[in-house]
Amino acid sequence: MIKKLLLSLMAVPTVSAVVCTAVYASGYKPADLKNLGNALLGKGEVTAEMDLTGDKVVDVFDLVAMRKEFTASTGEFTESTVPATEDYVKYIGRNYNDGKSTWLVQSGSAVEFTVNAKSAEVTITGDHAVNNDEKYRPRYAIVVDGEVVLDEILSEKSKTVKIFDEKVSRTAEVKIIHLSEANNGAVGVADIKTVSDSSVPVSPAPEKDLSIEFIGDSITCAYGVEGQSAYENFSTSTENFMKSYAYLTAQKLNADYSAVSYSGHGIISGYSNDGEINTDSLVPPYYKNCGGLSDYAKPWDFTKKKNDVVVLNLGTNDSSYVSKDLDNRGQEYVDGYVEFLETIRECNPDAYIICTMGIMGCEEMYPLIEQAIADYTAKTGDTKVTSYESPTQNFNEDGIGSDWHPSAITQQKNAYILADKICNVLGIESDQIGLDVASDAEYNVIFDKSTSANAATYFSDYDKSYWINVVSGGTGSDSIEAVVSGIGLKKGGKYKLTFQLSTKDGKEVPVIIRNADKTETYFSDTFTGDGNKKSFEAELTMDTACENAEFVLQVGGDDSCNATLYNLRLEKIG
Repeated sequence: MIKKLLLSLMAVPTVSAVVCTAVYASGYKPADLKNLGNALLGKGEVTAEMDLTGDKVVDVFDLVAMRKEFTASTGEFTESTVPATEDYVKYIGRNYNDGKSTWLVQSGSAVEFTVNAKSAEVTITGDHAVNNDEKYRPRYAIVVDGEVVLDEILSEKSKTVKIFDEKVSRTAEVKIIHLSEANNGAVGVADIKTVSDSSVPVSPAPEKDLSIEFIGDSITCAYGVEGQSAYENFSTSTENFMKSYAYLTAQKLNADYSAVSYSGHGIISGYSNDGEINTDSLVPPYYKNCGGLSDYAKPWDFTKKKNDVVVLNLGTNDSSYVSKDLDNRGQEYVDGYVEFLETIRECNPDAYIICTMGIMGCEEMYPLIEQAIADYTAKTGDTKVTSYESPTQNFNEDGIGSDWHPSAITQQKNAYILADKICNVLGIESDQIGLDVASDAEYNVIFDKSTSANAATYFSDYDKSYWINVVSGGTGSDSIEAVVSGIGLKKGGKYKLTFQLSTKDGKEVPVIIRNADKTETYFSDTFTGDGNKKSFEAELTMDTACENAEFVLQVGGDDSCNATLYNLRLEKIG
């Protein structure tokens, strides 16, 4: 109960955990406030000095008492400048401070802080990458209270950016985030200048309970997510980590995150044009460092922010080498994967590890990942490693980014799936919002044999279509039922049903959602064919839960009548 109360207080924007070196009139250092907050969360030591109320108990009331000391006005507006160090800002992801700037190294690396002031500005610095061709310069954004106020390509060694300038004091949550990837340089944050009457004008954002690390390639970097065509080549201007499945998953789960991702990289081979092994583009050699470029090849301290979950999404680039000789090179990939799992476990002793791939195809690699996990588990006894195969992007339905990379819609859909997988391993109830609850369902056909109904069927994994060739239609539409079963529906859940169906013009097909024993019907409607591939859309809300619901199309009644179901999706929307 104390933890819940603490978290609710930490969400109040005018009261923030702080770390800095100054000692204020109260006698407390801002570091004391953060230490007290961590102690109450069970993440730090409780000391006698934390009993501010004198009741011989250290609890949330002591936190409130200390915060009051920091929220009081000084009575006059003064200008002050603080460095972008962990004394004043929260580090998100793998960042490196060289004594002058905090460098946002990886995709999504950021600093986040609260400002209590009437004006604020920040000094942004650039490394060697500002001299690159414009297509390869770092991209970053400044986000204030959830709104992007600046999004640009960094082309200067140093520049001052106004965050806001008001007539009266305001409290704002500020994030400065690296949108492009580590391959193309870093973004530096040097210092933050404010005009404020607050005793603590700049303070770090609070830590979140859950921390997730994402290890990947261009997909995780959100390569080309804002591209206009599959035939558009790479540019950092179309790479936006805030639209990646990794960032969106963390946002959905209200988690802190870290990314280690490099376009074209793999586990045993980076992308290969000629099918020969490419050992110049591997993620494992960089994993223990802040970054891959020489300026940031500094050892990373995994104890500073422990990860609860590590998501490993590598193999797409390896496939350009492995698939050329799957029988021999497949085992090479399995062995390399096992070795990398051992490294990840060494650095994250308590984390759950979730392995995935498949968004850009390369389906032949997923069984190798399953084999690698089996080998690793047998070797180590570690049972906290799981996997799932990501659905391959649907160009026609969801669009496509630069160089055939995932669109923003595809990234969002995969974030919904991954968030659900993370909830499952952590034992957290998933809200399933955005999830297609029919994605893993089983397709079948049921005949009423008493009516001599009969039909041939074929399910295509390629486009997820289900073809029913009716030979004898029986006596009515219910004589032949195309049934998609094994669908879980939650009580109170609101669902959007969409599909396409091709059947003869004027053919009426009842559409039903029911429980498996046919005693309850949750939805019913009628689809009328027009001879073409026609879309259907509807919504339903469940008054009760059903762990094994069925989607049914009743296609009987007419002899020699074909029907093909495409793109069935039952998405939870509320």
